[in-house]
Amino acid sequence: MRLTRDLWGRLSLAGFLAAFAVVIGRPLPLAGTVLIGASILASQYSFLAALDRTRRRLSVTRSLPSAPVRADESTPIPISATLADPAPFALEIAVGLPTAATSDRDAAVLTLEPDATTATETVSVTWPVVGSHRFDAARVTATDGRFVETFATGERPTVSVESRGPRRIHVGEGGDRLASLYGAHTLRRSGRGLEPAEIREHVPGDAAKRIDWKATARLATPHVREYETETTRRTLLVVDHRRSLSTGPPAVTKLDYLREVMLATAESARELDDPLGLVAVDDRGVTTRLEPTATTETYATVRRELLDVEPTPSEPTARRAAESTARHAAEPAARAPTRASDGGCAARGRSAGATADPDPSIHERPTRATARRSVRDLEGDGDPFAETLRPFYADSGRYYRLARERPLFDAVETALTSNASATWTVLFTDDTDPSELRETVSMARANGAAVTVFLAPTVLYEPGGIDDVERAYDRYLEFEALRRDLARLDRVRAFEVGPSDRLAAVLEAGRERGGRR
Repeated sequence: MRLTRDLWGRLSLAGFLAAFAVVIGRPLPLAGTVLIGASILASQYSFLAALDRTRRRLSVTRSLPSAPVRADESTPIPISATLADPAPFALEIAVGLPTAATSDRDAAVLTLEPDATTATETVSVTWPVVGSHRFDAARVTATDGRFVETFATGERPTVSVESRGPRRIHVGEGGDRLASLYGAHTLRRSGRGLEPAEIREHVPGDAAKRIDWKATARLATPHVREYETETTRRTLLVVDHRRSLSTGPPAVTKLDYLREVMLATAESARELDDPLGLVAVDDRGVTTRLEPTATTETYATVRRELLDVEPTPSEPTARRAAESTARHAAEPAARAPTRASDGGCAARGRSAGATADPDPSIHERPTRATARRSVRDLEGDGDPFAETLRPFYADSGRYYRLARERPLFDAVETALTSNASATWTVLFTDDTDPSELRETVSMARANGAAVTVFLAPTVLYEPGGIDDVERAYDRYLEFEALRRDLARLDRVRAFEVGPSDRLAAVLEAGRERGGRR
């Protein structure tokens, strides 16, 4: 309990009267000190008694949304304070907003005047941080002009804040919604486990403790029961966040819809304890790379990266200039030994008796990487020997240029080449470049593992809505042909991801056109 300035003034007056009585040597001023002290004690007792009644009869209510709210959205929260009986003093009630919430803090305070029984206010709250946020207990400050007391009351509710993104999302095949979880899998192997699988006849080498005696008695020969155990599956999320993934209205772009599926797939991997990795690619190449591991830190990092990833604008001219600058900066160091050996080889060509130290690189096994290095070394070289060799590297040079123009293909190839074990690749992209997509999927399944592709059809995201639904249906059929081509590949599944209302409108246009025919 705190004292107000008025009460401090009374206490000062009582102290002065006591001191004055001592100075003059007469007890009369002490009577004033006693009267002031008695008045203060009576006031304090009355205040505390009224405060106790108010504490028990005060109800503070905060009406929070039952469903999760979206980040950066403004949410109105009605707040009310109710007293069963009027209080003899004023009450100031601070709502107790979470630290992560932003609002007009002045509006988040209710004032209940003396003799009033209700007070209401609506606070507009914005939630910039994703997660679960708990309100503090309401802080009530009571004052009667002499004493001030603060206490906490009410429950501490929580509100869940989700990332901004689409609310009505469709994931499926040809308009049919996918029923199972995105990351669920039933890969199993026989052996020692918990779930019974089958009974087979005992063979030499089977441990005696694995014999199923009931089956043996029933079948008259020794039998062993096999069990199934779930296997872990290395999962690599490949996220395409190039410029084309920004198509769509704010907060409901291609990437926003795909992000919902990414988060669900990552959460499924966490629940199944599957090793989880991430490769993110923009127009310039790989922006994030995390090797698949099954640790709490990895799951949290992948989720954080998925929430933060945004379409990255890219200027092709600037990108080529940066690549050229980097290439020429690396040429002096890389070309020094090459030029020496090239000169030796050229000398051998001009003089039959000349000798030179053998170049170890001559005996290297030709690879895609060595071809790329050779092309870089030969570019811009006017040496006659380089002119002679350049035609032999024409095909490799063409591949090198294609790789620079196809960052998604190159990123997936690099990620899977560095992993010897089979990896389930989950690719999130759109249908902007069907040729690159087909090559990327074909290459990803070459490691013997499954590939799942989640595709955002461009026709469902273009700004301004679907003006010509029949033309949109034709374009959707083109997309569906691409999706089915991918799904026909061995160990590949392909799904569409988009706004369910737009997809429904496009499919309805197709049904109406079929009915007219």
